[in-house]
Amino acid sequence: MENQTHILRAFDRDLEGIQASIMKMGGLVEAAISDAAKALETRDAELAQKVRAGDKPIDALEHAVNEDAARILALRQPIAGDLRTVLTVFRLSGALERMGDYAKNIAKRTGVLMEMDEIEGTTKSLRRMARLVELMLKDALDAYIQRDVDLAHDVRDRDLEVDQMYSGLFREYLTFMMEDPRNITPCMHLHFIAKNIERMGDHVTSICEQVIYLVDGAYPDEDREKGDATATGAPDAG
Repeated sequence: MENQTHILRAFDRDLEGIQASIMKMGGLVEAAISDAAKALETRDAELAQKVRAGDKPIDALEHAVNEDAARILALRQPIAGDLRTVLTVFRLSGALERMGDYAKNIAKRTGVLMEMDEIEGTTKSLRRMARLVELMLKDALDAYIQRDVDLAHDVRDRDLEVDQMYSGLFREYLTFMMEDPRNITPCMHLHFIAKNIERMGDHVTSICEQVIYLVDGAYPDEDREKGDATATGAPDAG
């Protein structure tokens, strides 16, 4: 009996450890989103470079989390709720790593845009959109730690606003390009950035769906309404 108690305590420590790593990873991604958007708006090359360099620790954490989760699966052979926790960790780490990549991509484009004339007002809108996604991610991670399904549903629904902002920016960029051919190249880069932010929102909704799965044992039945009625193709690489 004592040995069984020891095993259970060790298992609990393992789970706490990987969940702590997920939260650390989430904090780094939140900072990367904020800094990438700020660097874009303020044309801060140094901050953009910081975001690019900061992607490596995020990648390293994902690798460590996945290794620890795989070790738990192999050694502990969890079942039911504990198994869902471990599987959720795999998926959360993947979503967070991808969001870190998108922030890095934004920082790369910032360097390119700094060599061009700024189109007034465009970067402020992108920063507002990024701030919305950043707050969604914070709440999604809170929902994960608190096992709060209601909060997860709320955050998932808020992605509609991100999609609508993206659609509005898409139309705005088209207008700028039609008004002046010199705007075509910078607007293409700005659209790429907007699409990266929109994709970040999609990954936050994925995290929320994992929280719902973790608590309820099933994914939400209803499809979330998408507010992005523009092109389905998406740039993923920087």
